Amino acid sequence: MGREIGRNRSGLRFGYTTGSCAAAAAKAAARMLLSGEEIFEVSLMTPKGIGLNLEVEETGRTSGWVQCAVRKFSGDDPDVTDGLLIFARVEKTGGEEILLEGGSGVGRVTKPGLEQPVGSAAINRVPRRMIREAVREVCGEYGYTGGIRVTVSVPGGEETAKRTFNPRLGIEGGISILGTTGFVEPMSEKALTDTIFLEMKMLHESGHDYCFVVPGNYGADFLEDALGADPALAVKCSNYVGETVDDGKILGMKGLLFIGHAGKFIKLAAGVMNTHSRQADCRMEVLAAHAAMAGASKELVRKIMGCINTDEALQFLRQAGILETVMETVMERIGYYLGLRAGEEMEIAAVMFSGREILGMTRGAKELLETIRSGEDNRKIQEEDRDDAGNIYRSRSRAGRSGTDDTQSGAGGTGV
Repeated sequence: MGREIGRNRSGLRFGYTTGSCAAAAAKAAARMLLSGEEIFEVSLMTPKGIGLNLEVEETGRTSGWVQCAVRKFSGDDPDVTDGLLIFARVEKTGGEEILLEGGSGVGRVTKPGLEQPVGSAAINRVPRRMIREAVREVCGEYGYTGGIRVTVSVPGGEETAKRTFNPRLGIEGGISILGTTGFVEPMSEKALTDTIFLEMKMLHESGHDYCFVVPGNYGADFLEDALGADPALAVKCSNYVGETVDDGKILGMKGLLFIGHAGKFIKLAAGVMNTHSRQADCRMEVLAAHAAMAGASKELVRKIMGCINTDEALQFLRQAGILETVMETVMERIGYYLGLRAGEEMEIAAVMFSGREILGMTRGAKELLETIRSGEDNRKIQEEDRDDAGNIYRSRSRAGRSGTDDTQSGAGGTGV
């Protein structure tokens, strides 16, 4: 099986993504092709800035190409791709580009609305960049300026993909090559919920009665970049919205402001408080119902029900001129269910976004945003100290942005 690369504070093992495996295999194959030497281990720098040293488990060569394989290791995160060999075959071409193709066991996109265009191999944007950078690095070492073709394949990938959402999403013939950080962080449910509670407890004990709550990195980035707020005052809840509300009540928090992407938060409008796809996926049903209430035609409702992601459905609503109306009623229901869970002892609100656009806010969201911001300003003032010469200096710290990388769980595989 794969190589252990470290553990988190709970003792759970980290893994590495299919994207890291593909990039490492391509790098090893390129080095064997250009050097003529055998490679048994390959180093890879991940997007997270942490290096990996991975074993090359299988190799093959002809006069025209070299092929290497690295085994997927998911650590203690449940993932149906764990143990699969990810192959990369590298060959020279007549051009100057690094071409990337998907072979057997790698899915192919058949429906619009995903990250890659229809007809493309289901290799995500970040892994594509990782593969090209890894191969380019080797070409530079050996002074090779010609073209390279990399073909990624996964024996058993087609069968494994049947246990993911890929067939439903219109990705056929195999798994997706995924990853944003290069790592798979362990997703033990108890470890996650304990961490959520601990993060909120630390904020509360440091004097914060109000805080932001985001599912993960996308929400934290939106909070900082679009709303201009400090992500250090945010708790990451992953999929556990309901449990996080309960934590706030237990700890005596006065208010929580949830900020999340429509792909997760649409589910809250149906009262779904665990947004993981294996728990419930009612996104299109929610949008279709609210579109119908806004006067959408049967044809539009059918189109929405046939969408494979929320962004595609939102575009249909925008084209029909009813997006704003639909978002108003959706946010009303989100506010209702969050309030039902929170009770009367804690303020609670939500902001839902897509891309860099705020789609809607529940009642009280603006006020909570300003309340938390004012607490942030007070914290910064308190952090100011004076040195012996009377000069003011300020020490600012940003919370580390951990978060589970995209994985293909039994109900997942949506990160193409």
